[in-house]
Amino acid sequence: MPRPKAVVVMGVSGCGKSVVGEALAKGLGGVAIDGDDLHSADAVAKMRAGIALNDGDRWPWLDRIGAALRNSEAIAVVACSALKRSYRDRLRSACPGLRFVFLDGDAAVIEPRLRARQGHYMPASLLQSQLQALERPEADEGDVVRIDIDQPLAMVIASSQGAVGGCPAARDDGSH
Repeated sequence: MPRPKAVVVMGVSGCGKSVVGEALAKGLGGVAIDGDDLHSADAVAKMRAGIALNDGDRWPWLDRIGAALRNSEAIAVVACSALKRSYRDRLRSACPGLRFVFLDGDAAVIEPRLRARQGHYMPASLLQSQLQALERPEADEGDVVRIDIDQPLAMVIASSQGAVGGCPAARDDGSH
């Protein structure tokens, strides 16, 4: 599998996007970007107050993420929810050759993670709104690989690395 130009690690809040994105970036010799850092102050304030973002809040954010992907000199790995197909399509338009890693899990796995997380503005109370907004990638989105997060983190990372190619776990030359 050829190395991607860029990767978006996607899924609802609390699925492990930032941790997996960091590991992928390291394995690819690229740069990790946390999409949370690209939200506007107004969007962060809404989420902190327990108010779900709408499309109007997300479009400028997705444009900033698209620019970060497109303008990166190294392979960029961005942690971004990319909940809807239209969001993924917008990112694809900004950065052709993009690949997605969808960290998929249900509320029973994710909610405890959100409740245990400290220092993040996204409250666990918004998980249901994210799950409702999530449009699972369909078969015709061939640039998306689904990884089940109901397994040890090391396995999630290894599966993600194998899916994007170019990472040590994906090599077939015995140099793992």
